[in-house]
Amino acid sequence: MPPVEVLIFTPLIIVAAYLIFGMSGFGSTLIAVPLLAHLMPLKFAIPMVVLLDCVSAFSMGLKLRADVWKAEFVPLLPFLLVGLFAGAFVLLKVPPRWLLLGLGVFVLVFGGHFLIHRTAAIRLPRWAAAPTGIIAGTTSSALGVGGPIYVFYFTARGATPDQIRATVPAVFTFTSAARIAIFTGVGLFNTDVLSAAAALLPVMALGLWCGHRLHGRLTRDQAMRVIGALLLLSGVSLLARAAAG
Repeated sequence: MPPVEVLIFTPLIIVAAYLIFGMSGFGSTLIAVPLLAHLMPLKFAIPMVVLLDCVSAFSMGLKLRADVWKAEFVPLLPFLLVGLFAGAFVLLKVPPRWLLLGLGVFVLVFGGHFLIHRTAAIRLPRWAAAPTGIIAGTTSSALGVGGPIYVFYFTARGATPDQIRATVPAVFTFTSAARIAIFTGVGLFNTDVLSAAAALLPVMALGLWCGHRLHGRLTRDQAMRVIGALLLLSGVSLLARAAAG
């Protein structure tokens, strides 16, 4: 049996993460993985959340498919695939302490960005799909998070909030399915991971349903500030844990 704190806090983290996802179209792994890293190894948490993300992203992407920005989504795919393979190698080979440190820095940077900058101040050219896809794919596999990079990219390409809310889940569907295949190939899935993901599916569905119900109650800027504040707290705690060894 897992420790009591794992049994109590893991469902609460998953509900909160997918509530955010249902409201904004991203943020599930960004909230879930850093918090779960305090309860379980990243090599367990990331594959488990990938399974949940695949189901939730497909469900939400299907619901919002009419608004998917295909002209910007499709060019990312080959570069994402390259990054996903690179990130899986990093996850397997890099010591856990350094992964925690990298994750802490990542969420601190984007937490501060979400609190301070509400819109992208630049416009990215089409060729930016290549470095964006490789970097986002790498962080998705290695750290379990890539959503902020997708949001930044699509915003800087001129996407509307509705296009972002629909297109990011479409990206997640692709990256989650690809990571499931890659993680299966390198042996990151086991019975415990599959059992945990199956047990948390109803909890994920509850969070997603609540998020859909609450969509529109908060403005996009308010939602970004909430996510940013959570990320800052999470990032500080991860850096402290990594520093403590």
